[in-house]
Amino acid sequence: MVGDKLFYKTLLKNMFSDPFKIKFWDESVEKFGEGESKFQIILNEPISKGDIINDPSITLGEAYMTKKLEIEGNVQAVIESLYNNKESFLSKSEMYEKLIKKIKSSIKRSKDNIQFHYDIGNSFYKLWLDKSMNYSCGYFKNDTDTLDEAQNNKINHILEKLNLKEGQSLLDIGCGWGELIIRAAKQYKVKGIGITLSEEQLQKANERIKAEGLENLVEVKLQDYREIKNVNFDRIVSVGMLEHVGLENLSEYFSIVNNLLKDKGLSLIHCITAVNKGGNNTWIDKYIFPGGHVPAIKNIITDIAEQEFELIDIESLRRHYGKTLERWAENFESVLPIVAKRKDEIFIRMWRLYLNSCAASFNRGNINVHQILFAKGVNNDLPWTRDYMNS
Repeated sequence: MVGDKLFYKTLLKNMFSDPFKIKFWDESVEKFGEGESKFQIILNEPISKGDIINDPSITLGEAYMTKKLEIEGNVQAVIESLYNNKESFLSKSEMYEKLIKKIKSSIKRSKDNIQFHYDIGNSFYKLWLDKSMNYSCGYFKNDTDTLDEAQNNKINHILEKLNLKEGQSLLDIGCGWGELIIRAAKQYKVKGIGITLSEEQLQKANERIKAEGLENLVEVKLQDYREIKNVNFDRIVSVGMLEHVGLENLSEYFSIVNNLLKDKGLSLIHCITAVNKGGNNTWIDKYIFPGGHVPAIKNIITDIAEQEFELIDIESLRRHYGKTLERWAENFESVLPIVAKRKDEIFIRMWRLYLNSCAASFNRGNINVHQILFAKGVNNDLPWTRDYMNS
């Protein structure tokens, strides 16, 4: 046991930028750093040293889920303290930098991966998302904007960037619960098709379309983007979906968009991006988003250039996603009594860790989120300035 404690002391003492304490399974406490401790790491039992060395992300994540490891203090603040310490091996090599296996994602595997995460149940997501059920980065015009306002801003911002005109056609790849495609039809009278691989999202989106009386303008299908044939669109949008495409399919994705887009057509992707090299956190890959890959921004731009698209606009929303995740985490904690009736404690701790670690990642700049607008061929019909994007 003495040897075990020495290992954890050595492992943890330089991991965080803030002073903290470690409480061991024998009730002994060690303090590290100068000044008042900001938080306490509680080890209720020894954790396999070999597992930690082999994959600290999965091992420590699972330890938190099963209460072998507990955090006394704000979870997000603890993870930000880890990221602030550039000497931490976790900060440098594991979180969002360790590449997952390069397995080409088939249509069936993609559907299975999406349903693993999104088909937990519409009732679960409804508890803590905004009223329109947008499960992607909001757009905060002011620090005091509510989550509902931020998500409303985001939808408007995307639709303005697409410069939609009445009668145009719009494809939404990975349409979620249908908010964007419904709003596009209502506000711009465009004819839209949304596709998703989630049965739960399909059901909810179709309910909303029927309730709005938009069946003549909007259609949502259970379909992979690789299955769309013999049709072209004036506009193609994808929000929070490119992260699910997979490293080996990125070039193919942009090639398919090229084939589906009309000449002078516009496309916008809104996705999480890596700063330098793409990858994924192994714990998130196992428990939250299987098969996901956060693409590097430079690789996305290269793929866009290789299709000879005209790159029009790139906007970073990193801080916006950090705040969005903080709001989601707050909402999640506020509905725990309801969640606890449906899910066990491991599930709750898993989602708490996921939401808080992602908020920390965006706040510390380990990952980003970008909106990228591009055109097929030369489009001289757009306004001269970006003012039309910022109403």
